[in-house]
Amino acid sequence: MNDIIKNIEAAQMKAEVPEFRVGDTVKVSAKVKEGNRERIQVFEGTVIKRQGGSNRETFTVRKNSNGVGVEKTWPLHSPIVEKVEVVRHGKVRRAKLYYLRDRVGKAARVKELVK
Repeated sequence: MNDIIKNIEAAQMKAEVPEFRVGDTVKVSAKVKEGNRERIQVFEGTVIKRQGGSNRETFTVRKNSNGVGVEKTWPLHSPIVEKVEVVRHGKVRRAKLYYLRDRVGKAARVKELVK
């Protein structure tokens, strides 16, 4: 029974997943369906968490839009997520950046990781 589930999940995974971590600033291109039309909408923000594994893995991106914090969570292997582009790498020491929810303005920034 367990092998059957693993085979089904393996078939649903994407071949290439971009390399990004918590703290990175990313652009997520997601398909949005409006009536009978479909378009791609870009959401740019900081990755505050990644959780799960295999084809169940999700990631949450946070941005400030007109002074209001907006968070969106996507399944990593979903066909709705067209692509994930890394804009800049962040230097963080935590796996979940929930503390950014309480910060506003310059305090909500994450230092850039210089390699």
